[in-house]
Amino acid sequence: MWICGGVSVNYHMLSDFRTQHVEFLDELLTDTIATLLHQGLISLDVLAQDGMRVRASAGTSSFRRGETLEKCRQEAQQRVTELQAERASQTDAAESSPRQEAARQRGAEDRARRVDQALEELVELQAKKEKRKKGDGKKARASTTDPEARNMKMADGGFRPAFNVQFATTGKTRLIVSAGVTNQGSDRGQMTPMHEDIKRRYGEQAKQYLVDGGFATVGEITTMEQDGVEVHAPIHGEDRLRKKGTDPHSRQRADTDEMFEFRKRMSTDEAKALYKERPSIAEFPNAVCRNHGLHQFRLRGQLKVLGEVLLHALTYNFGRQQSLGFI
Repeated sequence: MWICGGVSVNYHMLSDFRTQHVEFLDELLTDTIATLLHQGLISLDVLAQDGMRVRASAGTSSFRRGETLEKCRQEAQQRVTELQAERASQTDAAESSPRQEAARQRGAEDRARRVDQALEELVELQAKKEKRKKGDGKKARASTTDPEARNMKMADGGFRPAFNVQFATTGKTRLIVSAGVTNQGSDRGQMTPMHEDIKRRYGEQAKQYLVDGGFATVGEITTMEQDGVEVHAPIHGEDRLRKKGTDPHSRQRADTDEMFEFRKRMSTDEAKALYKERPSIAEFPNAVCRNHGLHQFRLRGQLKVLGEVLLHALTYNFGRQQSLGFI
């Protein structure tokens, strides 16, 4: 009622609000955090980032290969043409209202649009699979329900259509300062984009950045360290190196200077003590959002999904501010 200014609420209005105001929700996240920064209530000195895979609004059976998708496109286009012909001749005028006819037309057009998008996404998927292993491109599949969703390995070990939700959280206050959505199944390569997003939002950056091993690649660590950020993360292949009799904190063949500095830092007691705090910082908002129902998205498409994620992040932050006595 507050959103509508006292006007009665219907499902169309609520649906439009959560799908057509992603920019506003993104700005609201920035404004609320920037206000707290300005008042000195929070700090970006220590940040932690974590990824969380959330089920997409699509079924596994909606993933199809190129040949089947082409057939689906022909069927969808044929259905759109048939409905247009029916409306023009008004053969069903006595059986359905104009609103029902318009709804059927929108549904058919939406189906055709999603199939077209699935074929576009399939090209990208085929290229990625072919790059990994020659011949695998033919095995690529795209969803006709949510073309931007990808089959990902979930926490229980199974594979389902999902998106990868990324949160960056402040160290002491556990507030979400940045939120993002990707359809990449791993966290590899997600640290630098989040870091750049935080700089864009607030004109500041973290001094210390805590991530798990999925983020800690040589390239990402090098980029972050060159920008003046101290990365705290597990050393990749530490157990393997120790079994070979190699000190994982010594310089390795492929190390950059920044990667070597990272290795030396992670050998200190101070760095190890700080990294132990990562789960309580980075995974806390994930758990709260799960408890608030973030198990499966209700919307389709990466942009709309981002809107859902931002609503969860804002709700979580307002709850945290109440707990901290800020509001």
